[in-house]
Amino acid sequence: MIRMSKAKPDDLVARLHDAVCRLLGPPGDISELRRLTAGATKATWFFKAQISSTNLPLILQTSNGSSRRGDDATLPLVAGENDAALMMAASRAGVPAPPVRAVLTEDCGLGEGYIMDYVPGQTIARRILREPRFAPLRQGFAAQCGEILARIHKIEANCVPFLTELSAQSQIAVYRNIYHRYDHPVPALEVAFRWAEENMPAAGTHNSVVHGDFRMGNLICDEERIQAVLDWELACLGDPMQDLGWLCVKTWRFGGRDPVGGIGQRADLFAAYERAGGSAVDPARVRFWEAWGCIKWAIICLMKGQSQRSVEAFAIGRRMEEPLYDFLEFV
Repeated sequence: MIRMSKAKPDDLVARLHDAVCRLLGPPGDISELRRLTAGATKATWFFKAQISSTNLPLILQTSNGSSRRGDDATLPLVAGENDAALMMAASRAGVPAPPVRAVLTEDCGLGEGYIMDYVPGQTIARRILREPRFAPLRQGFAAQCGEILARIHKIEANCVPFLTELSAQSQIAVYRNIYHRYDHPVPALEVAFRWAEENMPAAGTHNSVVHGDFRMGNLICDEERIQAVLDWELACLGDPMQDLGWLCVKTWRFGGRDPVGGIGQRADLFAAYERAGGSAVDPARVRFWEAWGCIKWAIICLMKGQSQRSVEAFAIGRRMEEPLYDFLEFV
């Protein structure tokens, strides 16, 4: 097996050619292979493959090795064939997820991962928020998010038995444990954890498939619609209101003024969610999850900056104070 980010180009092309031939069909000629810039824990590659008489644009996504190092190993991440199975279950539920073509096998020599269709569109939030061509998308963005989240939360849990159940209490415990490992007290985080423990919603019957990272940046958008939902590795079973709250965290507004991805209103999000068959929205629970999202992102920033050695991880790590400020301002 080779690490995709370390292998020589000729090795990648040869192994990918063999995998495509075996999993998708001959002749499997590979062209335009290039690594995309997105993805902190996965290596994502664009390429074209000749399958029969069709030259298909495809995406190869593999673990880059970082998602199981250090404190990331304490998080219940969805990876490999489970990640692919989750996206296929989402597609069956009407969620716009990238169509998975094949799951890599060990003898492919490419590591854990899968091949899926390339979905054209834009993920860079600042372009979506500002460029005139995305004006129609911005107008209906919050409602589209509500509709998609309702479909995600209706995925049958028995179709994805590998997902971990994570209540508010268990999430707080997981992230507090990560924080304590660094032996680096941060007074604002101590206040934040105390607030979370005192304000977490009571355990109840709310237990849905939750995306866990549904936000601007993980959505492929064209000028009018959300075309695909990416990055399912933080999915779990839990309170569906956490997805609505996470979407509204200030970090994911990327400078926009409005709470839903910087371009939409909570009222539109909630109304569309309920119309599409989601459970009745509890604004108090959504508020908790939005505030907790600030705390969680601060811990992830700390974790990335301390336990991973890359420019991208350090760039994330240095921003820990921003979500903490957002939390204190929000509550």
